[in-house]
Amino acid sequence: MSLLDPRHGGRTIGHGLGRQSDARHETHPERVASIRRGLEGILGVPATDGNRVDVLRNGDEIFPAMLDAIAAAGATVDFLTFVYWQGDVGTRFAAALSERARAGVRVRVLLDGWGARPIDERLLAQMDDAGVHLRWFRRPAARQLHKANHRTHRKVLVVDEAVAFTGGVGIADEWKGDARTDREWRDTHFRITGPAVDGLRAAFLTNWAETDPALFDRAVDRFPDQPHQGPTAIQCVRGASTTGWSDVSTVFLALLQLAEQRVRITTAYFVPDERLTAQLCAAAGRGIDVEVLMPGPNIDKRVVQLAGEASYDQLLDCGVRIWRFQPSMLHAKIMTVDGVAANIGSANLNARSASLDEEINLVALDPELVRVLDAHFDEDLERSKAVAAGEWERRSLPQRALERAAKLLRPGM
Repeated sequence: MSLLDPRHGGRTIGHGLGRQSDARHETHPERVASIRRGLEGILGVPATDGNRVDVLRNGDEIFPAMLDAIAAAGATVDFLTFVYWQGDVGTRFAAALSERARAGVRVRVLLDGWGARPIDERLLAQMDDAGVHLRWFRRPAARQLHKANHRTHRKVLVVDEAVAFTGGVGIADEWKGDARTDREWRDTHFRITGPAVDGLRAAFLTNWAETDPALFDRAVDRFPDQPHQGPTAIQCVRGASTTGWSDVSTVFLALLQLAEQRVRITTAYFVPDERLTAQLCAAAGRGIDVEVLMPGPNIDKRVVQLAGEASYDQLLDCGVRIWRFQPSMLHAKIMTVDGVAANIGSANLNARSASLDEEINLVALDPELVRVLDAHFDEDLERSKAVAAGEWERRSLPQRALERAAKLLRPGM
């Protein structure tokens, strides 16, 4: 069965990679090995072989795949999310999780205490009555103000210790549809099978442990050997919500420095610090084609966009190309390098993901996977507008003033 068999929620991509020549996308096993060893040596985190990655684009593909996996659970469901808001999607997930709990499946749900606070209280009662083990990660409290700005931004679903999901999607109606209108957010999520499932379970458990010391149940959790399911090598990288540096920051910088041909970045919130801005420019200065795609007029947090816009002058001057998605809010988090490596998961290119929030990212080494993601990038560019250097230089004085003001808030964005 192919990487993106439609029966598994993925899309078959029938066209080429658009604006880039095929020569730029020739791939070789030694290039994959070079990036893999570089990342393993820098991070000290070994990659696992034999994984399968299914790409799920937008709510029309993402939510059915996740709900089908939950419905098929026979032993365990572990679910962690930052966003869980009111609406139809939240109702459907609560019903699915409750049904499995009533059927005797061990269901654990971990909600971020800030991002999931708009959840319908009736859904919490429904899951509790059904026997779902529900915990809150760092609910705001006066005695723990030092933790209030450090959230879990991870999105993890692990079913029966065998299939896992991660990416950008939240549990809310904003993600329904196929990014056709400004009310249908554009996002990408991923279904993983193979040894990397263990890494995603660990991302769930390290956050769960802060709320409940019982990490596993001897009668339920089997910790099985993970059979090889596909061709993809995956490195699981967890970012911790601490002050200072994190492995997520290291991954972004390492990939920029390892790149030799092309870097393509899709991010919901683009607020690069000085080091990341310098590395983006350094890559462009080496002749690497660096493109950044981010939300346009439909961004949900304008102040974050303004903070990122303060970097546009420097980035455009050094040759980085910037695009803004027009139809809807763009919430995906993807970085591809040289046609062979993809950095996917929950982290944005901003200070929050780099050091303030708990994140989980996967570096997937697979030319076919990257071919699909680059094709999606090209399709998104067809509905995006480039930020032209000359036009940007002529922006208004009020716009410049807002950028300077927002820049002061960058450390918390």
